[in-house]
Amino acid sequence: MNVIARRRRCRPYIAHALRNTLACLCAAAALAASPIAFAAEYPARTLSLVVGYPAGGSVDLTARLLGEELAKRLGQSVVVENLGGAGGTIGAQRVARAAPDGYTLLLGATNEMVIARMINTSVQYDGATDFTPVGLVASQPMVLAASAKSGVKTAADYLRKVKSAAPGTYNFGSSGVGTALHLAGEMINQSTHTEVGHVPYRGVSPMVTDLMSGQLDFGILVLSSALPQVRAGKIAAVGLTETRPSATAPEIAPLAATPGFESVDVNVWFGLYGPAGLPQPVVAKLRAALKDTLQSGSFQARMRDAGAEVAQADVDLAAYQAAETTKYGALVKAAHIEAQ
Repeated sequence: MNVIARRRRCRPYIAHALRNTLACLCAAAALAASPIAFAAEYPARTLSLVVGYPAGGSVDLTARLLGEELAKRLGQSVVVENLGGAGGTIGAQRVARAAPDGYTLLLGATNEMVIARMINTSVQYDGATDFTPVGLVASQPMVLAASAKSGVKTAADYLRKVKSAAPGTYNFGSSGVGTALHLAGEMINQSTHTEVGHVPYRGVSPMVTDLMSGQLDFGILVLSSALPQVRAGKIAAVGLTETRPSATAPEIAPLAATPGFESVDVNVWFGLYGPAGLPQPVVAKLRAALKDTLQSGSFQARMRDAGAEVAQADVDLAAYQAAETTKYGALVKAAHIEAQ
């Protein structure tokens, strides 16, 4: 075969190789540019903010207030999606499995992000690794409440009554085994060196009913759930589980202010998360919108009315969650709760 013929036969192969090379270069350039282009367009449609609880609770209310504020700053609607069940884990799992594009977010709370995996072997996600932490939103203290029939009105009253009786004589109620409310009660037992028994309820409402009727001695509630009944005089607020007073209810003293309760410091908190692998430019946009929201006076006031305190804008959510995991892990161990 002469040189000219050989060259003619090679031309199609050379052209094909050049086309492949150009295609690869274009694809590489597109991949390199895509995060920047995606971030410039984001968000281009409605965002879903998942809540792992039914409408009407403290997590749902926080999500709705937050969603309104984020929508103003992102220029797109934010729709709250309630996926209640299994202590918040159904909603959390939905977000853990979502595409990491910034359009499916989670308002996660203490139970599903920290405690659930410690006590439930069926939880199929890891709160520390299967999400992108955007930022801490708010926290809310819990309240140790007493039945009006108990005669207990202060933390000192509680200690005198409980310590003068045999262990197990009195009980406290919570919304279920392994919940933040249950573990707050166990922290009180540890701090005061008392043995008040635990009665798990299927939610807060039946527990409050028993507290008001006197069938239950004591209960642990989030502040927003306790306040209406406390202010109506139907139950007594013994004290807050945080060491600082609440701007919402300054009349309720922290338990830690009473000798014997010094180590009681625990709350429920809410954080904004995306799925793991959320692009950094998207995270940056969400964090900027959240920071602006947290610094808004109107948002702070509305959250205060709901019983919660807005977080500082510079809190590192990943580090905060790691510290909370250590705290609750110790409480689960002390309470002898075995993972089921």
